[in-house]
Amino acid sequence: MSDLVTVTIDERTVQVAKGTGMVETAAAAGIEIPVFCYEPRLGAAVGACRMCLVEVEGMPKLQAGCTLSAQDGMIVRTARSSEKAAEGQNSTLEFILVNHPLDCPVCDKGGECPLQDLTFRYGPGNTRMTFPKRTFEKPIPISPLIALDRERCILCYRCTRFSESVAEDGQLVAINRSSQSVIATFEDEPYRGHFSGNVTELCPVGALTSTQYRFEARPWEIQNVPTVCGLCPVGCNISATTREGKVKRILSRNHPQVDEGWLCDKGRFAFAHLDARDRITTPLRKAGPRRFEALGWDEALDAVETALRAGGHSTLTTLTGGESVEEAYALAKLLRQGLGANAAVLPEGIPDGLDAYRAPLSALRDAKTIAVLSHTPVVERAPVVELWLKAARRAGATISYDMPDSEVDALVTDDPEIASGVHAKNVYFLPLTPNGRGVADAWSAAGDGEPVDVKPRLVVISGDEAALDPSVRLIAAEADFVIGIGMFEDSFRGIADLVMPGTSYLERDGTTINLEGRLQRQRRAVLAPVPDVLAWLSKLGERFGVEISPYSSVVFDEISEQCFGGISYGEIGERATLPPRADRLPRAPTATQGEQPMKGLQLVAYKPLFSGPAVERTPELQFQRASGDIHLSREDAQARKIRNGQTVTVSSNGTAIELRARIARDLGVGVVRIAVDDAGELHAVVEVTP
Repeated sequence: MSDLVTVTIDERTVQVAKGTGMVETAAAAGIEIPVFCYEPRLGAAVGACRMCLVEVEGMPKLQAGCTLSAQDGMIVRTARSSEKAAEGQNSTLEFILVNHPLDCPVCDKGGECPLQDLTFRYGPGNTRMTFPKRTFEKPIPISPLIALDRERCILCYRCTRFSESVAEDGQLVAINRSSQSVIATFEDEPYRGHFSGNVTELCPVGALTSTQYRFEARPWEIQNVPTVCGLCPVGCNISATTREGKVKRILSRNHPQVDEGWLCDKGRFAFAHLDARDRITTPLRKAGPRRFEALGWDEALDAVETALRAGGHSTLTTLTGGESVEEAYALAKLLRQGLGANAAVLPEGIPDGLDAYRAPLSALRDAKTIAVLSHTPVVERAPVVELWLKAARRAGATISYDMPDSEVDALVTDDPEIASGVHAKNVYFLPLTPNGRGVADAWSAAGDGEPVDVKPRLVVISGDEAALDPSVRLIAAEADFVIGIGMFEDSFRGIADLVMPGTSYLERDGTTINLEGRLQRQRRAVLAPVPDVLAWLSKLGERFGVEISPYSSVVFDEISEQCFGGISYGEIGERATLPPRADRLPRAPTATQGEQPMKGLQLVAYKPLFSGPAVERTPELQFQRASGDIHLSREDAQARKIRNGQTVTVSSNGTAIELRARIARDLGVGVVRIAVDDAGELHAVVEVTP
């Protein structure tokens, strides 16, 4: 246990652990030290803004409170009790506001701006400055996602510190010196990265704003709905900002064990898919090779019933892993109990032994050794996990990237908790889908019958991602009839005979399970333009004598006894806890590093993060979509005399394409990676030549 020290702040005595930051020490005493640049998640304090000036007994000058740590016997006075500190803070704010524009009524930060708040609480009531304020061209497009108003910037360096020390992309920098210092991108290139949108939340003024949210709403017109992102298996906690029934932005909702308040750009900006041009708002029936016609709901339910009765137990269901636990369970209950249709193509489950010893993702930061056993880049599969890995590396962890000898994709870390001298391991499985394990559990809980070994006459495709999967399309092509459940017409053209409207994770209530095994609540942020999936599944259930509630809370209570230890829907809460660890330790997957061949590299075709139906329907994200690159290890590149950025020829079985070579430190020897869309007709083993 840390040593406790006694600190006196504004005549209040408080005991804290030695070394605790002074901002946190003051907060423990119920006293605010105002800050702009200070943000613990960005690393050590830099004292750039000087808003936190305090008087420390024994020191002749005012000190930046954010750079101080608690030491026994310290006596500190803030602006509350020290005229000297108050004068310092007034002067700091006056200096910050010298060139800051008075455009609060039109600034997107107005009403939720720290500079506004602290100026009212600590700043002078008037100004002595009568000269014109400095102006810049505005807005400057940092990227299609982010706009920069330079005259509002107070040079707190939160954004550049995030770019340098958290995302580690180095693309956002401060250029020039002294009063001419400004924020810019490296060589004025667009800020292209998986996490760029975080700087819009970090900015304590209206300098960096989201182009999607710009001039869209004011703080008194909006509601923030706490929910969970449904676009990758991390399950980041978010708040969906809504106005007049529309989602206007996505903000982080810091869960320190899951995401630490960071979001990837897909989760932050891809909500635009809710208003896609091809959004399905009514049931559809095939009316031509690639054309649909609208159906009324009663007629659609009749058609679905007829198709299900014709398919019977030879019905095959494919699920995408994007469904809520309740949706997957309701669909499984209808098909398994109503039809005896037990055949399904499920998202990947959890390999035996990998889910027995759970720890929060935050444990990665404290690990000393981490092995990444994944064919695909972690950042493309579970982006925020990449930030935890970078935090671990900065703390001194050794991270190795080895090719597994099986299809297991996982992280193996040493456990920071050492019990009885036993060195334990944590294993994190990295699913391909947001709720793959929840969907698999729900399907199993709905029935235990064995599938009939016959050619499926009817295929039910749940989710747009499944409808776009080439393997699913091959299966569907052999069926007599195909029913789709999804959001977008384009996903089902040429494959489905009947399509029922689906909803987004932002339009439903339910639960989801992330890669840790953490059960979390998704809350409806806006009403969907169509009835909830549970509502029409409930009506179909009546026709087959299967009781399915249209309410997610009731469906969850039914499945909870079998899968979640009987926890009630209301107990999940906004800060979902991690289920307890099992009694046994998992046996970690083994990894082997094969000999380096001069020719014949194993091809891994991966799906980039910035792909899929939601990204395709978000215009601002198109510049983020990677294309034209091949990733290979430094050893393989050196053996073939290939330089980073060089154009190379990739060939296999008579097929050859040209791509840019990218040296990847997270790739084992003997393996190359290419995005699925770029891989084309290439086969499992390729040759790469300069």
